[in-house]
Amino acid sequence: MKDATSHPITLDSDKVKFLEEMVKQHRLSDMGKAVRCLIDYARSEPGRQADIFTEFRCHDC
Repeated sequence: MKDATSHPITLDSDKVKFLEEMVKQHRLSDMGKAVRCLIDYARSEPGRQADIFTEFRCHDC
């Protein structure tokens, strides 16, 4: 990993639970890897970025 730095983020428990499930399901090393996969997907699909980042989804409302 080039130029890797640590960045703590605050997530509610449902999001942490989701990431933990993805780690187990996909046999990832940790939650950081799960987040990196999500970021890599968003970066590799520029045509989908508006769908990912601008569409309002509220699973907690």
